[in-house]
Amino acid sequence: MGKIAVVFPGQGAQYSGMGKDLYENSPASKGVFDRLEILSPGIIDLCFNGSEEALKETKNTQPAMFAVEAAAYAALKEACIHADMTAGFSLGEITALFACGAADLETAFMLVRKRGEYMQQCAEANPANMAAVVKLSREEIEHICERTEDCWPVNYNSPGQTTIAYKGDFAGISDQVKSAGGKAIPLKVGGGFHSPLMNEASEQFRLLLDTVKLNAPAIPLYSDVTGLPYPDDVKDLLAAQINSPVRWESLIINMVQAGAKTFIEAGPGNILSGLIKRIAVDAAIYQAGDCKLLNELKENLSGEHQC
Repeated sequence: MGKIAVVFPGQGAQYSGMGKDLYENSPASKGVFDRLEILSPGIIDLCFNGSEEALKETKNTQPAMFAVEAAAYAALKEACIHADMTAGFSLGEITALFACGAADLETAFMLVRKRGEYMQQCAEANPANMAAVVKLSREEIEHICERTEDCWPVNYNSPGQTTIAYKGDFAGISDQVKSAGGKAIPLKVGGGFHSPLMNEASEQFRLLLDTVKLNAPAIPLYSDVTGLPYPDDVKDLLAAQINSPVRWESLIINMVQAGAKTFIEAGPGNILSGLIKRIAVDAAIYQAGDCKLLNELKENLSGEHQC
């Protein structure tokens, strides 16, 4: 089976009701939710009953997603399934920070809450949107961005799919993409993330990181900024991640080269699973967003990497 990589999704995967099945059926997951509810009263209700509009607000999305992802990871450990390496897409990298032992639950939750606040403040000061562009190469998309004011490639997701951040009208961007032979799909996020529009959030987050103690990762933690494992001191890259492109395709390729043959998406939905299928075509890919999926995963792993 090779090594297991556990990955955590980012904004856009959220939905009302996420994590409820884990809470009701996994004592370890319930324990995580209950601890986070003490730190942030109402986080459980936001995950289980929050409206689409409430969950779309970055300051809400990020802690809610973290709660579900951390609960899913606790359920994996409860099932004696352990990661050999880890990574997260955007905010998911904070959950990965917790999963690799670089931050405890309370510290990671505080970081993701402040990260969401800083990024929302930047988004409100610099209104922008994001769209996934398909059917074009990264070079074609970069060329469109170069000739378009206030437009940046921000997520290199998989072959044939790159996300852009842009200010202005979607129709204008869509027409440019269409004329080049591609298609632009608007995303349900609240800002131009991973672009220069997030510079101030990155600076604020770096200052915050100076106030907390973080450990060296106990297992390899892969960086969205470089696509490579983090060094022992994670703070600079964690801050740079906010206003730098997510190099997900490179990251997954490097995980595979390091021996990852099984990928588990721990958290809501299956967005990352779809991307990984297009990058690592021979990999086994599973989700662990609810107990049904977790039970299927346990059966398929056939006792490997168990307690």
